[in-house]
Amino acid sequence: MYKRFALILAIFLAVPASAGDLSAAVSKDYEGHLANLFDYFHRNPELSTVEFETAKRMAQELRAAGFEVTENIGGTGVVAMLQNGPGPLVMMRADMDGLPVEEKSGLDNASRAMQKDPITGNTVFTMHACGHDVHITSLVGTARQMAARKDAWNGTLMLIVQPAEERVLGARAMKNDDLWARFGQPDYALAFHVSSSNVAGIINVSEGSPYAGADTVDIIIHGVGAHGASPHRGKDPIVLGSQIVLALQTLVSRELSPRDPGVVTVGSFHSGTKHNIISDEAHLQLTVRSMSEETRAILLNGIKRIAENMGRVAGLPEDRLPEVIVSDESVPPTNNDAELVRRLKVAWTDAMGDDAVADIPTKGMGAEDFPFFTADPEIPSVYWAIGGTPQKDFDFELAGGAPVPSHHSPLFKIAPEPSVKAGVESTVVALLTLLQE
Repeated sequence: MYKRFALILAIFLAVPASAGDLSAAVSKDYEGHLANLFDYFHRNPELSTVEFETAKRMAQELRAAGFEVTENIGGTGVVAMLQNGPGPLVMMRADMDGLPVEEKSGLDNASRAMQKDPITGNTVFTMHACGHDVHITSLVGTARQMAARKDAWNGTLMLIVQPAEERVLGARAMKNDDLWARFGQPDYALAFHVSSSNVAGIINVSEGSPYAGADTVDIIIHGVGAHGASPHRGKDPIVLGSQIVLALQTLVSRELSPRDPGVVTVGSFHSGTKHNIISDEAHLQLTVRSMSEETRAILLNGIKRIAENMGRVAGLPEDRLPEVIVSDESVPPTNNDAELVRRLKVAWTDAMGDDAVADIPTKGMGAEDFPFFTADPEIPSVYWAIGGTPQKDFDFELAGGAPVPSHHSPLFKIAPEPSVKAGVESTVVALLTLLQE
């Protein structure tokens, strides 16, 4: 009982004297600065690894807020530091990249930007189809609020503007750029993601894993080319590939426990050039999702076993068996520190009200590269979600109207005002809570 009282008292002292003061200050800053900043970012998204103008604008904004800013970390990454006496080092991260999607949201500020895709070399439409514009706008708002409240906290605040989250490259690149050696290893690490599947302004946080681990896997199938009219003269990689695709579906359904989640999705199947030609090669592209290293091993080993042995079934020689390639673009699960979640839940509820905080189970196996900051060495961390869709849109969908668009959809849209405000307010409350030790 005493520990519970002490925890509540400590958190009460860690938030502003009046939670209403913080809310009012965030609202005023949104109207005066953040709304226009969000509009700029939404109209001008940039693709992973080439977020040059976004990074430049973020560096300008954070310097103007009083932070010491270093650019070009791990590519286009930005690190902003604010020291305020002795105390813990707390990190807050926001990702900044957009997607190669043409926006069809119908919004007045819909992106019409185009950029050369660094992967394909093609010039494509770009869009903030995952809400990263909310993240970086909120980070600027957080910087401005924390700089104005230096008498309410002690320690060092590290703000990270991360590139290339959509390609799960940016966090690892920044970390490998001697991030901790140059700026210090955080005592705590924080991040949030806006969510179109939650009501705008709601904080959704759980003690478990909000995001799965993900592996990118390629299977190269070697066949023997032949005329389509003489299939007996070749080894058809399309038939073999089809058999592999179907056999892979047994991994989750028959090799994992029914209570152990996993996903094996074949997202791409390429082979052949013409109707009457049997190709000599096929290429499968997979995404594999898991919640533990044990499950990951079962799935990856199973993919290799199935692919190679289906090649043997087809009569391929040992030196022509399908090749299974696991990409470096892999991420571990995002694991929240349970004690830290409980601590921040109390702080958020006290500052923002009981109705502002929820624990809504995650449906699906989305992945994040945030764990590259927190997993090795292990840093206590919390990753939460901010709702981004107005309640009326969910009501309209339930009444038979248009469904709420998902992330990565060309129709994706977020209500910026409640999302950015909740992003700033929840982050400031979390930072003030942790920067009291």
